Amino acid sequence: MPTATERARAEALLTAHGQTYAREAGVHLRDTPQPLYQLLVLAHLLSARIRASVATDAARALFDDGMRNPRHMSESTWQQRVDALGKGHYRRYDERTATQLGDAADLLLERYGGDLRRLREAAGGDVEECERLLRELPGIGPTGADIFLREAQGVWPEVAPYFDAKALQGAARLGLPESPDTIARLVAEDDYPAFAAGLVRSALDKQVAEDVIARAD
Repeated sequence: MPTATERARAEALLTAHGQTYAREAGVHLRDTPQPLYQLLVLAHLLSARIRASVATDAARALFDDGMRNPRHMSESTWQQRVDALGKGHYRRYDERTATQLGDAADLLLERYGGDLRRLREAAGGDVEECERLLRELPGIGPTGADIFLREAQGVWPEVAPYFDAKALQGAARLGLPESPDTIARLVAEDDYPAFAAGLVRSALDKQVAEDVIARAD
């Protein structure tokens, strides 16, 4: 049974730092092809060793330049992708990422008709298989698959509760349980994606954890 302190810290985390990364990038996540694809692009960008704010800005720039779905991404030129990433200051990995984004869009179109819901169907409700299929897409490694599923659990309920190693690192910093099933009891199921995002922010920034503890205690 969660303690009063654990519940207070979970509530404080949601209130102060619980915005999903998809929302931060302007993606209104639904179980439809375009927002799911935009989440995939964001997961790809966030998985690099770069500030999350830069990754979300770069995702917005790609979408603002019309690369909102795999068809448009595939039809864009490599230089257009590089230029959009540059607008978001995503410069350290821009050339390789531009290539991977094009290759991933091509494979997604070829294998799933550009619809990640077909990948979900192919996984048959098996989370590990879903992770494996995501990792077959260029630029999506274990970290990218974790990021995608942390946020997709809000629209793919069979994935939930999905709290990966980075989220659990944040939980430890907050003195919260370090088991996905246990930590899930602290919030409503609808709040899992936002809670996971807050936990990741706590893992990445010690000041976030300190702020949450000060608010709750």
